[in-house]
Amino acid sequence: MNLLVKLVLVGFISAALSFTPVLGGFAIPLFVAAVVVVFVTESIRIVPQQQGWVVERLGKFHDSLQPGLNVIIPFIDRIAYKHSLKEVPLDVPEQVCITKDNTQLAVDGVIYYQVIDAKLASYGTSDYIAAISQLAQTTLRSSIGRMELDRTFESREDINRTVVSTLDEAGRTWGIKVLRYEIKSLTPPDNILRAMQAQITAEREKRALIAKSEGQKQEEINISEGEKQAAINKSEGEKQAAINRSEGEAKAITTVAAATAEAVLAVAKSLGADGGMQAANLKVAELYVGAFGNLAKAGNTLIVPSNLTDVASMVSSAMTVLGKTNVGESRKG
Repeated sequence: MNLLVKLVLVGFISAALSFTPVLGGFAIPLFVAAVVVVFVTESIRIVPQQQGWVVERLGKFHDSLQPGLNVIIPFIDRIAYKHSLKEVPLDVPEQVCITKDNTQLAVDGVIYYQVIDAKLASYGTSDYIAAISQLAQTTLRSSIGRMELDRTFESREDINRTVVSTLDEAGRTWGIKVLRYEIKSLTPPDNILRAMQAQITAEREKRALIAKSEGQKQEEINISEGEKQAAINKSEGEKQAAINRSEGEAKAITTVAAATAEAVLAVAKSLGADGGMQAANLKVAELYVGAFGNLAKAGNTLIVPSNLTDVASMVSSAMTVLGKTNVGESRKG
């Protein structure tokens, strides 16, 4: 209630009391007390937290009241403006922007701002809310006008930063701090939406075909690598088998040669012993006769020596060789 109205009401009540016989003598003291109470109540102002009140003295800016208890002079000072110092979200109305490639794009967003100077917010502009809203729209149109349609969807963060930077710079003279700006929606016309959907579908099909071909390629590579490794393993196995066979054959030849050498040495030792030559004569004769017997068994034709005395001559010749061999061995010894 206005101070003047309160004083008029107090005066009217006091005048009414003065006409009563009982309270007529207390009319003036009551009037003075009421005036004092009105003045005290009107001079005390309690400012809530996160509030900024602007005081004008005789129509001129005097002070900005801080949260808590404050005292002003009634009739001289008045609370001209009250501002909330909290962060405030402000919807920016949807508008149609034209992109660099001449495509219409409906854009809307939200601004988060905060009053940081109650004096500038009161006297810097007549309506800071309308000012930052209009500036946000013009800055948004300018930013999108420098981009092609496809890039606008990828550059939301860049657009947001541009709008915030512009608004924050302008808001300094208005006592406003623009904290952030967020684009809520970017809506192209229906025909552009259908074309974009077709493009996305084609791109997905392309990626699917590429992925399938890459899979087939990798499969063929894996198969060829497997066949190559199998062939290498097979050749390595054949190589190792051949090496093993050759080593086995070499060992067999060595073993046979060693056995033959031992047999020859044993025969030589036997020939040098008592009765060795007679035993050798008998053995050679048996082998000779056995050889002819085997030839006879091989076919239907019986083969006999032309001269039966050849048996004795053959045995004699073999024994002569054995004798020479024995003599040579004895000389070496």
